[in-house]
Order: sequence, then C-alpha cells, then structure tokens
Amino acid sequence: MIRSLSRLKLDDVPVAREVGRLSGVSGILLEATGYAFETGQHARIETTSGEWLDARVVGFRNNVSYLMPFRKQAGLVAGARVVADSGERRLTIGPAWRGRIIDGLGEPIDGLGPLLGEQPLSLRPPRVNPMKKQPVRGVLDVGVRAINGMLTLGRGQRVGLFAGSGVGKSVLLGMITRQTEADVVVVGLIGERGREVREFIEHSLGPEGLKKAVVVVAPADESPLMRLMATELCHAIAAHYRDAGGNVLLLVDSLTRYAMAQREMALALGEPPATRGYPPSVFGLLPQLVESAGNGEGAGSMSAIYTVLAEGDDEQDPVVDTARAILDGHIMLSRDLAAQGHYPAIDVARSVSRCMTLVTSGAHQQAVRELRELLNRHAQVRDLIPLGGYVAGADPHTDRAVSLHPRMAAYLQQGMHEAAPLADAIAQMEALLA
Repeated sequence: MIRSLSRLKLDDVPVAREVGRLSGVSGILLEATGYAFETGQHARIETTSGEWLDARVVGFRNNVSYLMPFRKQAGLVAGARVVADSGERRLTIGPAWRGRIIDGLGEPIDGLGPLLGEQPLSLRPPRVNPMKKQPVRGVLDVGVRAINGMLTLGRGQRVGLFAGSGVGKSVLLGMITRQTEADVVVVGLIGERGREVREFIEHSLGPEGLKKAVVVVAPADESPLMRLMATELCHAIAAHYRDAGGNVLLLVDSLTRYAMAQREMALALGEPPATRGYPPSVFGLLPQLVESAGNGEGAGSMSAIYTVLAEGDDEQDPVVDTARAILDGHIMLSRDLAAQGHYPAIDVARSVSRCMTLVTSGAHQQAVRELRELLNRHAQVRDLIPLGGYVAGADPHTDRAVSLHPRMAAYLQQGMHEAAPLADAIAQMEALLA
C-alpha cells in the first residue's frame, strides 16, 4: 500500500516541460519556434540577466510564433527559453481602486502600495448581448453648460470629443471628470506624453476629481501592446462597476492612439495598409471596443466619452470618420473659437447628441432648435458686420441673432473651475431666449 501511494506521487511529478526557443527579433516582434503557442496566450522569455520578460502571442506563420513584449525588450539572445504562461492573468478589484493610478497590466504606479480587491477582474472587457442591453435612460449631467444645454447626454451614451492639438481638450476632460454626477469615473490616458500625464492628474483632474476616479496610464513610450491592453483594461474596470450597479463615466484619451497602436502591431505582422496607412483590422477592432461600453443588463449605467484626434484638423481622417459613425454623437472643438479665447471651444453647430431626444423634454428641444437657428443666422452675416456690409432692418430674425450674439457667446463659455448644473443651463437658456 505504501509503495503504491509513493509510486502515484512520483508519477504525478513532471520530468520535463515543453518550451520554445527564441529564434529572432524583428522590430517590436519576437519570433519563437519549437512550441505551439496559442494566439492571445501569455508567455515569458528568459533574458541574459536571469529575469523573465512577459509577452503575448499575437500571431504565427508556419512554425514560427510571433510575440510582443509588454515592456521594453533588453538582454535577449538567440535560443533563449520561451515558456507558455499557465493562464490568463487575473486581477481582483474593489472600492479601494478609486483614487489610484495604474498601468495597462493593472499594477499601481502611484507609489501608494498594492491594489486590494475582492472581486476577480479580467484584463479584457466583457461582451453584452445586444438584446439584453438596457437603453439609454436619464440625463448625464457633466457640469458643462454648452453640453448640458445644447448637447444633452444620457446615461449609457457613447460620444466622441473630436479635437486637434492645443484647443483645450484636456481642460474640458478635467472639467467633465470633476463635475459629472457619477459614482465612479474611469480615465484612460493612452499614448500621451509622459509630462502630460502628471499635468492632467494634478491640474486638470485635481484631488477632488481623483477621489472618485481610477486612472489607467499607458504613455507614448510604452509598447503598442501595453497601449492596447490599457485601453481594454479601462473598459473592463468600468464594466465591473457598472455591473455592480453603479453609474460609471468612462473617459478615454484617446481613441486615435488606440487605433495607432493596433496599426503598429498589424503592420509589424505583415498586414497590408489600406486607408492612409491603417490596415483593415483597425476598423474591425474599433467597433468591438466601443460596443463593450454602454449600459449592461443590470441597473447600472456606463457612459463613455472618447477623444478623437483630428490630425491637422482633418475631419476626413479615417479614424475620425469611423468614430463618428460608430458613436452616439460627437462634440467638435474648433480651433477658430480657441483662437478667439472662447473656452470651452465647442462648435455646437457642428456637434450633435443622438440620444438627446430620449432624455430631454419637448420644451428643452424647442429651445435648443431656436438657439441653433440664431447661431446659424449670425454665422451667415458674421463676416459682413466688421466690413459694414450688414444693414439692420432687412430681416428681423437676423437682427435678433446679431443683437443676442454677445449673450449667446457668453452662455456657451465657461471657466475652468465654474460648475454649470443641468437645471441652471436650461434656465439660463430659457432666460436668454425670452
């Protein structure tokens, strides 16, 4: 009996472990042979220092598997061991995550100790059956007068913030983060300059905004894989709090950097470019990411705001065009308004909230239509006024638009630390049009 038990224990001990070998390094990709790795699987590569470099399998061709490291690669040699990880890395999340700053792997980078949690969290966002998703319901009060009054958002809506560089995008995001009525705000800073990360957290977000926020950071010097994982982790965290019954706001800055990271990976794998250097897979992944946001099956809500960079203020950029089609609205920031000192530089005439009619009253919608018409009439004669080409009295509606323009411009402007609740925004609009 004793011999039998001993023999069973010895048989259970593996005498060998299958490993792959590093056969090449090509740019950001690592090539491994000798083991059948699965796509999406995590693996570890031995370095000359004796440490292990974490990576993910992103593709294969014939007997060669392609891996992309999470961190900067160093100390790699031909023939180094490549070991398949035992399983997908999982995190545990809880209320203690609020106020913390983490990277794309879920590791804290704020020096405040380990992250504590009770519930398991996958690194990838869950998928929700579209027939079980709850519709957009209730107003999302973001505390910005131009948005609350003219582009009212609903809980569960996904909207794009389209902007070029230097038009006040980060300041507007900070205002929304601090003032939005949400239980949790998840902020993803993807592909930003390292200097801007701390500036956004300390100045735009501030201590007040950070208290209810979880910030996921993947600066521009991180690998494309880390930028992708950080974006997906943002959605996974937001979905967790949503499914727990909370009202969640997700801010991703920016969706364009996510697309660029996927472009780098796809081109490295040999996928041919299609539209302005973007491979077709990019435009397949963007809807998958966006569809993981929004409301779920329970009582919680998940609203999402994605910044989209219009490089050179080009609105026909393929990422801009795709984002406009798959989101539930877009908020355009104008460089001309920013040059005039008009902040936030929201061009309401070119912006739209597709869910506004679902969450606002008929009187509110009528007031918005009237104010839009007045802004459009003023825009038609704006260039004639300083030249003396506009003569009052020809059209009473245009005369009213010209006389009300200073008040309309003041209504659409707002200080960085000024709060504008929804009720006040509606009341001020009604007083303006009275």
